[in-house]
Amino acid sequence: MAAGLTSPVRAQESRTRGFWLALPAALWLGVFFLLPLIIVFVVSFMTRGDAGSPDLPLTFDHYQRVFGIFSSVIYRSVWIALVTTIICLIAGYPIAFYIRLRRTTFGRQFALFLVILPFWTNFLVRTYAWRMLLAREGIINGVLLDLGLITESIQMLNTPFAVILGQVYGFLPFMVLPIYATVERFDFRFVEAARDLGANDWHTFWRVVLPITLPGVIAGCILVFIPSISAFLTPDLLGGRQGLMIGNLIYGQFPGNLPLGAALSMVLMLMVMISLVVYVRFADRKG
Repeated sequence: MAAGLTSPVRAQESRTRGFWLALPAALWLGVFFLLPLIIVFVVSFMTRGDAGSPDLPLTFDHYQRVFGIFSSVIYRSVWIALVTTIICLIAGYPIAFYIRLRRTTFGRQFALFLVILPFWTNFLVRTYAWRMLLAREGIINGVLLDLGLITESIQMLNTPFAVILGQVYGFLPFMVLPIYATVERFDFRFVEAARDLGANDWHTFWRVVLPITLPGVIAGCILVFIPSISAFLTPDLLGGRQGLMIGNLIYGQFPGNLPLGAALSMVLMLMVMISLVVYVRFADRKG
């Protein structure tokens, strides 16, 4: 009887201890995440007042503008983010396998070091370096002209191409590392078994390799897609007006039109949340 009573008491004490341990984190998230989010949500429905400040009455006009005249910017943001993610996947998947197949531990560690090496330099500095490379008088045009491959400089800067190139360069490690974490645990005896059963290379990859490494692929796609769709610095420095994305559009509304900027922010957060829900649902199904 005593043991039976002790177990519920200990469970209650454990729940109480867990509550007090989680309370600081819950307060932090409530004050610095949930409360600002609620404020932005409410402001997005308010009318633009003097000097762009929010005012009453409440209105849906800002969301109508977001999905009206600004819809092209949203489509461009989604398109650039998707293209960036696809290119990173196509490039990052074989890179992850190449690192895994290195024969020595030093070779794998050195290859991983090369993947994360760009993070040692500030992202702003690296983006400015791409401006020097892609400019009309830049290094790439100069080399192409010297080789006789082109007769005049190509306009690469201030284009969607430059934005995609800069984002692929910046976010490729976020694709390689999750895939490598999955590939590192991959048992290549499954490949040998598939070949023994008569499967060719394509069927082996499609039916064995890809399903096993798919969690890393999905995680990498999420880690690339979310920062790509909300990018600000790369489109601003490399894209100009032709590479305008929703992050730049949000920045342009502050402080001139706070309610419209808040509405754009909520739409961006909705797209990010949809991406996360897709990932969580997939992870649960895989589990």
